[in-house]
Amino acid sequence: MLNRITAFVFFANYFVGLLAVALSVETAFQLNIPLNSPAYYILLFCTTVFYYTIAYSGPVVPKVSANPRTEWYRLHYRFVRISQVILFSICALLGSWYLVQNLNGLLHFPLHFWLVLSVVPLAAVLYYGLLPKSLISFNLRRTGWLKAFVIGFVWAGCVNLFPVAALKIEQDITAAEPLLMLWLFTKNWMFCTVNAIMFDMKDYEDDANIQLKTFAVRMGLRNTIYVVLIPLLLIGLFAFLAFAIYQHFGIPTILFNMVPFVCLLAVAFSLQRRQSILFYLIVIDGLLLVKALCGIAGSFFAHQHLH
Repeated sequence: MLNRITAFVFFANYFVGLLAVALSVETAFQLNIPLNSPAYYILLFCTTVFYYTIAYSGPVVPKVSANPRTEWYRLHYRFVRISQVILFSICALLGSWYLVQNLNGLLHFPLHFWLVLSVVPLAAVLYYGLLPKSLISFNLRRTGWLKAFVIGFVWAGCVNLFPVAALKIEQDITAAEPLLMLWLFTKNWMFCTVNAIMFDMKDYEDDANIQLKTFAVRMGLRNTIYVVLIPLLLIGLFAFLAFAIYQHFGIPTILFNMVPFVCLLAVAFSLQRRQSILFYLIVIDGLLLVKALCGIAGSFFAHQHLH
């Protein structure tokens, strides 16, 4: 029973939807701004789950797969199709209500902000090649080493830029610390990129067979860990410490925000051994939840220090 629940939550991408909401809440706490409306978070959750399930909701594969996630989708094909219809319906209905409810804020939202924000959904659409092939036959998912940076960029945009923009639209509240917001966006971009590089390591053999030149395929698993992952994590850690000193963060805030980096380093070393698909879905994706919870906890001490 527990195995079925675990597979349902993680294979069906509901955990990924939870991560998007958790990281968005972290943004509000770290910028010391109000939370978005419940409708916004429901929309974010449903859109994230729907988007991540697109790759697995195509024609049913008749033969048994050795990949547990692929096999789960084969066995639950009907449920996935119904779930996608329900999620899409919620997004359409709630999205329409949200637009009408916040029409005045939308009309007064600055044009240059719209242009900046539009890059994020455009990257998300191009990642899966969702635009008609007659219009553009470009798929960012097939760009090899760039793939992880695109994933990280889309995640940072969704959990950093979108919540702030939605708050401006909903309540006409603007984040007062643009430097902190820029740094949080960059930190999330790099953190999610490292997370995506780790995730690519599980597909090393499949990607090599289709000649998708991810970091793991180009450099090998060991070199990816020691030449890419660990240097990126150390750069991110030192960048955080420098920013923390510049912003005069207290010791509790610094320690809480260091925890995700330390956890990432520990998990990076563990990838030298072959891990199961659930390890990647629970542990590696779970690091994003750890990051959100630590960021929220650290923000309490940061704002006490500021006041």
